[in-house]
Amino acid sequence: MTALAEDRRPALLSIAGIAAFAIGAALVLLLQLVPPTDEISVTSRTISEYGLSDNKWVFDLAVVLVAVGSAVTLAVLRLQRRLPVVSAVFGALWTIGLLVIVAFPKTNWATATGGAAGGTLHRVASVVAFVCLPLAILVAARTTFPHSPRRRFAARLLAVLSLGWLAIIVGAVAVAAVNDERWWLLIPLGLVERGMALTELVALAVLAAPVRAKKPAPVSS
Repeated sequence: MTALAEDRRPALLSIAGIAAFAIGAALVLLLQLVPPTDEISVTSRTISEYGLSDNKWVFDLAVVLVAVGSAVTLAVLRLQRRLPVVSAVFGALWTIGLLVIVAFPKTNWATATGGAAGGTLHRVASVVAFVCLPLAILVAARTTFPHSPRRRFAARLLAVLSLGWLAIIVGAVAVAAVNDERWWLLIPLGLVERGMALTELVALAVLAAPVRAKKPAPVSS
């Protein structure tokens, strides 16, 4: 009985971690349905815009839940030796980046408030977080799923799609630099960022979801 409970503990922790960042994602979606954040454009405004509203505490709670859930699921994989060191480092940077986003809100350009240093940290942390998680998943896929090619493929595909969303932003920055334009006006930035965030969380859930243990083959008499 005790051994069985210990065997189930990692799976239960993984499920709890996934539930935590799923609730965090749901809270972000909820912010778009309640005032005053329901007036924030999902196509042109970034997710961090919620952190400048009266619902800032909901946004902060959501991001912290995502960070905690991510840390728990990645820690379980590491303890199970299913997460390479490189992926663990990338995963830690993702988690730390989320916490920095909460600690240092984005600059409110509408009112020109917010410290320049804090706003810069917010932007850097956002880039680091969104880059590091898909890299962690790409590196970890083979080690995490040595006997599950479908799960391995799904994790890699979602990680590549996450980087694809990021490539849209990088492309806009490059085009804007050449044409002397504002890059955030060249694309639906809010939609792209939300698509990237959702894809990355789904990819993390695929990576972290418990793997069923294979039943031993019957011994022939």
